[in-house]
Amino acid sequence: MRSLFIALFLLLAGVISPAQQTTKTAAESPEFREMQQVEDRWAEAITKRDQYALELVLAPQYIGISASGDVVTRNQQISHLFVKNEGPQSLEQKVINVRVVGEVAIVNGTYVMSWKGEKGPVLEKGIFTHVYEHVRNNWVCLNSQRTVVAEETKGAVTEKPRAKRSDAELPVHIPLIYKGPDSTKAPPAPGTDQPPQ
Repeated sequence: MRSLFIALFLLLAGVISPAQQTTKTAAESPEFREMQQVEDRWAEAITKRDQYALELVLAPQYIGISASGDVVTRNQQISHLFVKNEGPQSLEQKVINVRVVGEVAIVNGTYVMSWKGEKGPVLEKGIFTHVYEHVRNNWVCLNSQRTVVAEETKGAVTEKPRAKRSDAELPVHIPLIYKGPDSTKAPPAPGTDQPPQ
């Protein structure tokens, strides 16, 4: 009985031990690291205005939905690289989750993007979902969607001007019924909806 107990204990220790050793966090998985490298190449291509690098990341049938709701194709995205004073000055994309199903990877993450706005530098923070396909030993993005979580404009006036309060006794003008203080009719009684007769 004692030897059976010891054998069972050693067997369970042998089964549990390797399972504990092979569990990894998501950030340690090879898929996670690989997709973070792809996201880094994408961000670098945008900020350096590198057409060739961006073509290697985006599939020919790419569709992107921006945080403002604009839908762009791969060619439109690449053409934005050549518009002067357009596009982000910096872009950082951080992978949070990767799910690989066959030759398709779904990547969720966060991003921080900055650019020059009309009222000064703008810092946009948000989340993204990218769908990739594995083609010829390379991951290319088929679909992208971004959602803004926070947007900050440095140097812009953030306080809204307050509306001017009227000093009039009765700041209501009811057309054809009561014409203000110059009226010959009496003002309506407070709290009533009926105009004076």
